[in-house]
Amino acid sequence: MFKLWSNSYKNGDIMPKAQRFNGMGQDGDNLSPSLFWENAPTGTKSFVITMFDPDAPTGCGWWHWVVANIPTTVTHLDEGASSKGMPEGAIQVRNDFSFYEYGGAAPPPGVKHRYIITIHALDIEKLDITQDVSPAYIGFNTHFHSLGSAQLTCVFGTEK
Repeated sequence: MFKLWSNSYKNGDIMPKAQRFNGMGQDGDNLSPSLFWENAPTGTKSFVITMFDPDAPTGCGWWHWVVANIPTTVTHLDEGASSKGMPEGAIQVRNDFSFYEYGGAAPPPGVKHRYIITIHALDIEKLDITQDVSPAYIGFNTHFHSLGSAQLTCVFGTEK
């Protein structure tokens, strides 16, 4: 079974300060979480990682992080890898903060939001993309090449 986990937090945990955004009312460290994965489906040739908040009050959610073209030789990312150095060939596309790297949680006061990290195993070595494509474009292309996926979710929110 394809599995994803982190040493930064466990599935269902409240997002730690290290992974929260620094801005928009938050004082986090904005570090991408450590991620580890194993048992990718047979035939996997690359990976895509996304972090999405479906609860953002936008009508279409909020993309916090999208990384494509991660080689199959990679089975983990260290905490802060997004800003400290990604694997060779990996492409981070612009998120909804308009950054080309990880953007942590920064929900408006109110209900808790879910932050869903998904790793997709793809049947192709690379998506034909540049860093300027949208997260939706990555999702569209990932859909047609996915052999399977695994998820990790944390939550965060502040009171009104």
